[in-house]
Amino acid sequence: MSKAEQEKILLVEGTALTLLVERKGRVKNVNARLKGSVLRVSAPPGMREEDLAPVVEGLARKLLRRVHAKRVNEEGEALALARKIAARFPDPPSVRRVLFSTTQHSRWGSYSPHTDTVRLNAVLRSMPRWVLEAVVAHELAHAVHPDHSPAFWRLLRDVCPETDRARSFLAGVSWLAHHHAQLPPVEREILGMAEGAARKDRPDSR
Repeated sequence: MSKAEQEKILLVEGTALTLLVERKGRVKNVNARLKGSVLRVSAPPGMREEDLAPVVEGLARKLLRRVHAKRVNEEGEALALARKIAARFPDPPSVRRVLFSTTQHSRWGSYSPHTDTVRLNAVLRSMPRWVLEAVVAHELAHAVHPDHSPAFWRLLRDVCPETDRARSFLAGVSWLAHHHAQLPPVEREILGMAEGAARKDRPDSR
């Protein structure tokens, strides 16, 4: 570490990073590189710490999510799963790639018939397999019916009988994600205890 560098620990989304900040005279913008758990930042010498801190945190979050996205997309199991589900359709949609996205917040998934690519919210990787299957089936069904017409739902339920169960599951996940912080501490603790008991009482549902 050079004399111009400042080192400290930065906690971002539960991940501890060693932050090395170097002030460079010719630097006009804040730049960051992440290697392992070390985040190296170069910043203008005159930039105030209170202005630099949120920029660094934002860059760190972006880089961590990029690393996570690369890691989750290295597995080929999802592609095999998507092709297996596609084979259930009367006219199977083509699936060339399945990508898990760490920046997709408003949707659980999407399918592009132009690139034959299924994109899925990365959170789905941690959910029961039947939920992931239902989301994949839902997106592939849009290759036949671009809307949510009765014909769409008939096709989807034929292809994936777990459709309605998965929709209820995801509705519950969405509600809890949006309201968890507003729940009283006692109720959050009760939910945690209930979840732990449920996991002990039943086998893995994946």
